[in-house]
Amino acid sequence: MDQLDDGKLEKMLRAAFEASTRIYQERGFQRRIGFGRRPALVSVDLANAWTRPGNPFTCDQQVMDAEIIPGMQKLLAACRANGHPVIHVTTAYEITDRDAPFTDMGLWHCKIPIEVVSMADTELWAIDSRIAPVDGEHTLLKKRASAFHGTPLAGILRAAGVDTILVTGVTATACVRTTICDGLAEGFRTIAVRDCIGDRVPGAVAWNLYDIDAKFADVHSADECAAYLETVDGARAAAE
Repeated sequence: MDQLDDGKLEKMLRAAFEASTRIYQERGFQRRIGFGRRPALVSVDLANAWTRPGNPFTCDQQVMDAEIIPGMQKLLAACRANGHPVIHVTTAYEITDRDAPFTDMGLWHCKIPIEVVSMADTELWAIDSRIAPVDGEHTLLKKRASAFHGTPLAGILRAAGVDTILVTGVTATACVRTTICDGLAEGFRTIAVRDCIGDRVPGAVAWNLYDIDAKFADVHSADECAAYLETVDGARAAAE
């Protein structure tokens, strides 16, 4: 979209948010869940198929390079310096033949081109090298939108004493949103990191984060989340 269209879209979204806020607040929405005592960073699908150009799943490259990756680097530094758990989540499939009688794609390929993310091409589903996992961090492979659906994520977090998840990644409309919704359903305090969440479609991030903030998570900036990670004594809380 050109600058004029971007301006029109922003104006329309602002008007929609103002009208929706009145309705939400009158009806008791937009409450705060707050940060807990033992956080973990859950990074959703910041793998090369989403973060680099040339794939059907590629997200907005300007936002990815200027905001999401630098924001993630800041969060990772805070987690690593203070001993907070980090889980990198990615997506790939073993059987990508859409005509196969049995496939780990389920029926999702009937809606979106998940067959392009083949486990045979490890570079596609590898976490972006700019935010690559280090020793002590976990990489989790999922098959569906939510990082919780059909995975051991909830158990991994509970075993570490985690009560708060900071969710980043792509996309705001799908895998990030469903992960946040399921995270709250699993009993975790959910925090969406505003400038570390992306999408392919203009306006999708702003609208989804606005709506998520009203119903499923608190939305905070990467700076606010990094400050929390630097000050909360998660290691002591986990030991108690």
